[in-house]
Amino acid sequence: MVVATNLGYPRIGPRRELKRALERYWSGKIAASDLLDAAAAIRRDNWATQSAAGLSSVPSNDFSLYDQILDTTAMLGAVPERYGWSGETVDLTTYFAMARGHQEGDVDLPAMEMTKWFDTNYHYIVPEFHAGQSFQFASTKPVDEFSEAREQGVATRPVLVGPVTYLLLGKSDDEAFDPLTLLDSILPIYAEVLQRLEAAGAEWVQIDEPALVLDLEPAARDAFARAYESLTAASGLKILLTTYFGDLRENLSTAL
Repeated sequence: MVVATNLGYPRIGPRRELKRALERYWSGKIAASDLLDAAAAIRRDNWATQSAAGLSSVPSNDFSLYDQILDTTAMLGAVPERYGWSGETVDLTTYFAMARGHQEGDVDLPAMEMTKWFDTNYHYIVPEFHAGQSFQFASTKPVDEFSEAREQGVATRPVLVGPVTYLLLGKSDDEAFDPLTLLDSILPIYAEVLQRLEAAGAEWVQIDEPALVLDLEPAARDAFARAYESLTAASGLKILLTTYFGDLRENLSTAL
């Protein structure tokens, strides 16, 4: 049987509907509910377009209001302390404060650092890490969007940024600190996401690990082995592992 799929779909909308909705929301011209309605309409049209094109497997959770790394930060509850987050679900105000900063009255919070995504002109919001950092499951977005597509009659393959790439793309004020030491703290959250997706009816999950095309230290290769030993045991989901536009070279055995 021939299976046709893709790894993700543009989220901006055919007429840049997302860009316009975001700008109107940020300027106070529309409410949060209007922004979320516009985002849902784009997702709905994207899934319908891909299904109509004959894709056997359509991705979900490839949509983002800002970027997928920031979405992963929200999922893991990795919100820097300065944003005064309550410690429950990451709300839109906190989400956009991390992305763009927040100025209101005497409050002047800077945004998190932004840097280029590998060798592209796209950007992502850089996660911030420190020793002893705690994490919690704080965004149900991957499960919500899978269920949203399912209600539309489209069985999707949810997309997640992989745990090792997420940690390798972050930063710490302590130059001696190795973010990979936090791997065991975030893996239980990834496991919970996989279990919730399986309970919602998912069969496959796509996990993006573009860091596999980088020159990796032995510790990073070991981290991949530990991470995927854990994740493959966490649920019955089949995992589609993706890398990036580059050669695996010495990381081939790690990926396999």
